[in-house]
Amino acid sequence: MVRNALQHGEDGHGLPLIGTLAGAAGAILLAVGAANGTGALAIVGGIVLAVALTATMVLNHVGVEYDIYRRLDEIEKKR
Repeated sequence: MVRNALQHGEDGHGLPLIGTLAGAAGAILLAVGAANGTGALAIVGGIVLAVALTATMVLNHVGVEYDIYRRLDEIEKKR
């Protein structure tokens, strides 16, 4: 069910959810590390957050925008 939603939910809009959830985990690690004064945990959380945000943008571009561009190209070829 989750796999189906990630692959086909709202025509690919579920795919960036993976990066969003990883980013949320990174933000929590960053906050906990900063609150406890644990520098290593804060650094790891910041890195996870940055990588997850980048992954979310890439997944959105590949999963959603490529399909939109493909359909637009098909429409333009028919004209």
